[in-house]
Order: sequence, then structure tokens, then C-alpha cells
Amino acid sequence: MYPATHPGARLGRGTSRYRRTFRSVHLLTGVGAAAALMLAGCGGDDDSTTASDDGTGGGDPSPGSTSDQASSDEGFPLALDNCGFELTVESAPERVVTIKSTTTEMMLALGLADRLVGTAFADGPVPDEYADDVADVPVLSDQVPGQEALFEAEPDFVFGGWESNFAVDAAGEREALADFGITTYVAPSACKEPAYQPDPMTFDALFAHIHQLAQIFDVPDQADELVAEQKALLDQVEAPGDGLTALWYSSGEDSPYVGGDIGAPAMMMRELGVENIFADIDDTWSNVSWEQVVDRDPDVIVLVDAAWNTADNKIDLLESNAATAALSAVQEQRYLTLPFPAAEAGVRSAQAVVDLAGQLEQLDIQPGQTGAGS
Repeated sequence: MYPATHPGARLGRGTSRYRRTFRSVHLLTGVGAAAALMLAGCGGDDDSTTASDDGTGGGDPSPGSTSDQASSDEGFPLALDNCGFELTVESAPERVVTIKSTTTEMMLALGLADRLVGTAFADGPVPDEYADDVADVPVLSDQVPGQEALFEAEPDFVFGGWESNFAVDAAGEREALADFGITTYVAPSACKEPAYQPDPMTFDALFAHIHQLAQIFDVPDQADELVAEQKALLDQVEAPGDGLTALWYSSGEDSPYVGGDIGAPAMMMRELGVENIFADIDDTWSNVSWEQVVDRDPDVIVLVDAAWNTADNKIDLLESNAATAALSAVQEQRYLTLPFPAAEAGVRSAQAVVDLAGQLEQLDIQPGQTGAGS
């Protein structure tokens, strides 16, 4: 049996109708699939909830602003404008699926492991402190879960790390999922529309995101504690890279994918005090050419260590290419590394700054020394 707020309950108690309806539209794609899902939802119980149309919001819609906060401070229901999608949270979600490591880890950091009924698209293992919390949580997919896998988990809330997680050929469109009583929420740091994208991403915006998620789950004290811990970590760092330049190398071989000026990489580099050599790119990440990297000759290179493209692989690439092998940072092995799950805005970001600062201090680079700051 389901709680009253669960989509299975809304569709007539039990999942048989819920699943049959889904399977009947699973073969449809594009607008047709969304329309069929909406019609199926309308054919359910009279009290089924329906999502509002997309809204554009108003004012400054960054994660820390009023328009991206819940409209009521007095409990539920909570009306939210999330990346331009208007939704209402009737009560604290009980059955949650997370997509991407950042979303899973934020739930765990807020003490909400017991709400998880499935995870997907992990960028790497969770930190050791959370390993036991997710040991028994089903992994729905190594990538974005398909709609059938998502429905089998019977969630009432899906927390996505990217807006693209909610596509008709992925977990499903947000409007369609809402017609099944499934609330969808995207990490505000990942909003892509210009009116909603953090520009730039900041730790204050990240902390506002944590508080908003805690409001959704009615755990404000956990958010206060978590944010205090994050701020204490940042207070340990005093811009050890002041006067140095840096390249944030995320992925790519023929065309490197690098951190631009407004995303999580830039947020962390600002705390380190280093100057991003691609601060002229008004985006979170972007492809550039190796010629541009060589021309800008960074003092240090931040390497994102991913299972599918390790930091060691990136070093081999840099050292085997004649042009990049001539970079001062490559010649003098001035590398900083961090795991992929820490490279996007989330509860690892503050600790990542501390770790990168420690690595930077160990390199003991002085601005203006031979090969640095050129």
C-alpha cells in the first residue's frame, strides 16, 4: 500500500494501473508521449495534481534570490519556481529518486537517506561517511534512468542534477511526470536558461540551494548545520593562489573541455585566489583549442579525475603532445586534482576548495618565479 501522496495511490491504489498506463505510452515519443501521459493522468482520480505551465519568474532568479525560494515560510504547500518550471510541493516527499552524484550526496548530507528509493547516474562512489547510508538503496541505472525504471521505483519526488535529465527520451518530461503525481526538482545551480542560470555561481547561491531543499523536506535545522560546516571549511582557505593563473581541465582530448567564468569551477578558483585563464568565457564549461591553452600558459592545471578519463590519463596526454609538453605547468608538474563528483556545485565543493588549497600550498609556487605567471 502507498501513502496518500504517492502516485500509485492517486491512480487508484496499487501500481497495476500506474504501470499499465505508462507502458501504453512508453512507445510514443516527443510531444505525443507527453500528451498521452497528460491524458492518462487526467483519467485518474479527481484529486490528481497537475503541474503549472513553465513560468519565467521575476527579479533576480538566482538560487539565493526570492523568486527561487519557496513562496511560503509557514509550511506546506510550497510553491516553487525551479529553473522556470512552476511546481507545488504539497508535503515533504517520502520516496525520492536522485539523478547525479551531487543530488544523492546532498540528500545524504541533510540526513535524508531514509527517503531514497533509488539513485542513478553516479559520477563516482559517495564519500566513505555515506557509504553505509546508500548500501541498500537500489541503483536504477548507471546513466539517466529510463521512464520504466523510474516508474518501477514508485517515487513521489525526483531530484535531478541537470535539466536534461528530464527529457522524453530520459527520465520523462516534467509536465508529464507531474500528471502522475511525481514532483521533479533540478539543482538550481544547474539551471541553464539565462533568467535562471547563476551568473556567476557562488557559495552563497549553493547555500541557498541547500536551505531550499531542506525546506522542501522540512529539515531546516539540518540545513543550518550543514551550511555552518561548509562555511567553516571555507574559512580555512585564504587565497593561496593569489597572483597565479590556472586552467581547469575537465575532459576532452582533441578539444579540451574547460571551466569558464560562471560555473562551479570558477566558484572554487575564486576561493583559491587563482585567475582562470578562461575567465573570458561567459559559461560554466566550454570547449577550447589546445592552441588557446598554450598561448595562455597557465601556472597550474586543475585536473578532474573521472573513472572514464582519469587525471593520470590527462597528464599522459599533456606530456605526450609536443605543444602542451612545453607548458610551464606541465614541465614542472604543477597539477592539482579533484574527483569528478566534486567538480560540480554540491556538498563537496567547500571540501574541494580546502583540498585544492592544500595541494597548491605544497607546490610552493611564487608569482613571478621562472615559468610562473608568464
